[in-house]
Amino acid sequence: MSDQPARQPRLAKAPYEAELLRLQNELVKLQEWVRVEGVRLVVVFEGRDAAGKGGVIKRVTEYLNPRVARIAALPAPTERQRGQWYFQRYVEQLPAKGEIVLFDRSWYNRAGVEKVMGFCTDEEYWQFLHQCPTFERMLIEAGIELRKYWFSVSDTEQERRFQSRLDDPMRRWKLSPMDTESISRWEDYSRAKDEMFVYTDIPESPWNVVESDDKRRARINMIAHLLSTLPYTDVTKPPVALPPRPASKGYQRPPRDLQKYVPDHAAALREVKLPTGRRKRKHKHKHD
Repeated sequence: MSDQPARQPRLAKAPYEAELLRLQNELVKLQEWVRVEGVRLVVVFEGRDAAGKGGVIKRVTEYLNPRVARIAALPAPTERQRGQWYFQRYVEQLPAKGEIVLFDRSWYNRAGVEKVMGFCTDEEYWQFLHQCPTFERMLIEAGIELRKYWFSVSDTEQERRFQSRLDDPMRRWKLSPMDTESISRWEDYSRAKDEMFVYTDIPESPWNVVESDDKRRARINMIAHLLSTLPYTDVTKPPVALPPRPASKGYQRPPRDLQKYVPDHAAALREVKLPTGRRKRKHKHKHD
């Protein structure tokens, strides 16, 4: 008997947009609470390629102040960083008081991509699994609020998203050789994820799994869950009033022909019909 969850119908656009806007309003309240109370919040986003992590992060940060909430998406380590303690370059990205850091992939690269693709030794891999729970307990004991999310996508949906990227010149850059390799190594990544959970799904910082075949549901579910785990309050800010504009003191703007203006490209535009939505497809799904 299959232990796969029952497939839910795709969340309709209207309720999705209404609820997303409501949740984003709550995220702004959360941000102000973090800033005023000096909270340090770390949110880890992990999952397979094309699982929808980037889309969720984009919606989380859409209305937030980038001085308070920032994204940490680290490139491959340099030669110098390879000679450091593995967690060192991630420690440098941790928030100060009053900050939120969203890790678009994190130190868990070692338990996933590096393990499967052979970018680390077995010794480095097992050392990571041994040290990671201790590292995260240290963060929590230091007062950091740590939340970890795993975005679970089925094999057929992942392949569909890869194909849509391949067919879309605006998003083709998102498809790398590493992505295509993940198709042939599906089971290797599944085993690596299962083993990672065994060692790092600890009571102090548990993994929260987000079903992400439906991107809309995934975004709503993840944001709602994050908000539910934090005791934030609506911080009252002092009212702001615009001052009256002072009377002119005789300033005169220079003639327009002394400055170089951008051409009015928009004046030549006409109304353009947007492409229709994609057709629905039916697949059998295998989740990680």
